[in-house]
Amino acid sequence: MLAVYAASQSSTDPLSGLVVGDRPDPEPRDGWVRVRLRTAGLNHHDVWSLRGVGLPADRLPMVLGCDGAGVDDEGNEVIIHAVVASDGWQGDETLDPRRTLLSELHDGTLAEYVSVPRGNLVPKPTDLPWEAAACLSTAWLTAYRMLFTNSGVKPGGTVLVQGAGGGVATALIQLGSAAGYRMWVTSRDAGKAEKALSIGADQAFGSGDRLPERVDAVMETVGAATWSHSVNSLRPGGTIVISGATSGDAPSKAELTKIFFKQLRVVGSTMGTHDELAHLSRFIVQQGIEPVIDTVLPLADARDGFARMVDGDVFGKVVFHVS
Repeated sequence: MLAVYAASQSSTDPLSGLVVGDRPDPEPRDGWVRVRLRTAGLNHHDVWSLRGVGLPADRLPMVLGCDGAGVDDEGNEVIIHAVVASDGWQGDETLDPRRTLLSELHDGTLAEYVSVPRGNLVPKPTDLPWEAAACLSTAWLTAYRMLFTNSGVKPGGTVLVQGAGGGVATALIQLGSAAGYRMWVTSRDAGKAEKALSIGADQAFGSGDRLPERVDAVMETVGAATWSHSVNSLRPGGTIVISGATSGDAPSKAELTKIFFKQLRVVGSTMGTHDELAHLSRFIVQQGIEPVIDTVLPLADARDGFARMVDGDVFGKVVFHVS
């Protein structure tokens, strides 16, 4: 089968280990099902894997990809849930200390076929386009859990998104706007700030700018570079929801005194559950949300999509047509 996989890793030249070529079809396995992919999505997780972060070298070659939608062997249209719990785990799979994502231990979705546990299939709503379905499993699910499970903000509240342009940020803006939140965003890039306003952000500010008022929650994926601004932007009792730290996880100022004196909450958030993915897919259809897609390419041209992401030249999702 045609697949996009990591054959080697380099922290400085991630594309050097990327191969678009043939890989064996998935082997049958008890309790697992095969899905023929129609569309698949690209994430920063895939680039990090090529850099050697989160994917041990002894597991190479590894088919990349966490996002995907397709048709199972029984003809059902499905979305792939990327969080794979360990054998015997019960309850919220994101809390399983032995959980993995597709492409970490098991081959991922950037291929003609993928094999996943039967419980990792989510029915695709009939009105959900294939390109949109390919966006949901990672960035959009992460955003959904951040906003609706972990922020504690009621509709009408104000939410600040640190950084505009990435898949999680654009999903946060679109989901929050549709749910009745006042969405603010920061960006170092004026062009991306303008695009954020066009997809539902109420206001856009430069990175580190003083806000006109404090917010109810901050959605934090940047980390060290924005941490102090996030803390200082919150009203007393507000919440920072953090799901990533692309600029590093060791801020020069932890702001601990402000955190306890203002009684702020800091909530870690990782991916989401099977049920949250199902709710997300229905919410997208019910609200008529069209996920922002930066580029659509055939899987055979996946290297071009990876190059755009490595260069930082992406606003929204990169989606591949598989079949």
